[in-house]
Parts: sequence; structure tokens; C-alpha cells
Amino acid sequence: MASERVKFTFPPDLVNTPVIYNMGKEFGVATNIRRANLSHDRGWVILEVVGTAEAIEKSLAWAKEQGVRIEPAAAETA
Repeated sequence: MASERVKFTFPPDLVNTPVIYNMGKEFGVATNIRRANLSHDRGWVILEVVGTAEAIEKSLAWAKEQGVRIEPAAAETA
């Protein structure tokens, strides 16, 4: 199993959408929220994504297509 730690930044229209849940269900990846800051109109999450390298790559590409900004997260931010 591979893992990748990323920072998701959500635009206002996605804050109340279960993007992380849907990503895990659709691509069979496990997600672990390491840190988060959400309000009613914006938010970010440091997320650890675990699965096969292919599933992680596909799930992150899908999240980006949904409108999530994705950046690498340094290990010390968690």
C-alpha cells in the first residue's frame, strides 16, 4: 500500500459536499484527516490518502476535477 499526504483547499461551493467520503468510496482509498480548518464558506484539510498508487493518483485527479485545489503537504504540518 502506498500513501500520500496532501492539502485540500475547498472553494465555497464545495464546503458542504462530501468530497473526501465520495473519493474514498469511489476509488477504494482510505482517508485520514490529519488537520483541518473549515467554516461555512471555505476550508482546508491535510489529508493522508492510502491505497494502491494507481487508486491514489486517480482519486486525487478526480478531486481536482471536482474543484478542489490540491497541494503536497509537508509531514511537519500534520
